[in-house]
Amino acid sequence: MSKRIEKQLNSFKYKGEPIRITLGTLIMTGLCILLIVVATFTQVTIKHPYLPFDTITYLSQDYLSDFEILHHFIKTYKYIPQIPVVFFIVALMGRKFGMLAIVGYIILGLFFPIFALGGGISYLFEYGFGYILAFLPAVFLAGTLLKGKVPFLRVLVVSAIGVAMIHVLGMLYMFFVATLRHAPMELVISWIANQSGIQVVYDIFFTVLAIYLGKQTRKLLWIVMC
Repeated sequence: MSKRIEKQLNSFKYKGEPIRITLGTLIMTGLCILLIVVATFTQVTIKHPYLPFDTITYLSQDYLSDFEILHHFIKTYKYIPQIPVVFFIVALMGRKFGMLAIVGYIILGLFFPIFALGGGISYLFEYGFGYILAFLPAVFLAGTLLKGKVPFLRVLVVSAIGVAMIHVLGMLYMFFVATLRHAPMELVISWIANQSGIQVVYDIFFTVLAIYLGKQTRKLLWIVMC
């Protein structure tokens, strides 16, 4: 193989280089915004075995059928994969274009009903808006730490810290809005339990998978994005 041909082939390989601003990358960024919108309104039913706190007392009952026992130890959860999709985008597009996609999503949401509960300027005072704003520092962190080849431990740490950052900042914003509205604490706790309860565990698990998927997809789309 001649050096000229070898050089041409190497130019098509992804070697951890940053993505350049091209028409292809701008189109991909627009598609990423659309992907966030789709994830916002997508609900996935997850079923898996688990051990509830009442396992011992539940099994001590004699009148239970096999079906009841099996159903009791199967967890069914309605999951919205918005956060893993955000980390998929930053793994795919990098920090700069990941931030651009999130900023574009937020700006569009302040004019059009693409957020979970609608949209418009008034959404600034919705309880859940803090989770959306928290995408920005989480994407900045993830984009900074996920450059080049990334070992599993770093992916796990980035996923855990990034997801925790989104939920903590989201909860703080929720308390801020509740203070402005003079809302009862019971309502705020209910919102937190709904938005940041077991959801955090699922978010971390699926974020790890999303980052790896984003990394592999980036290699496949390297020519298109650059």
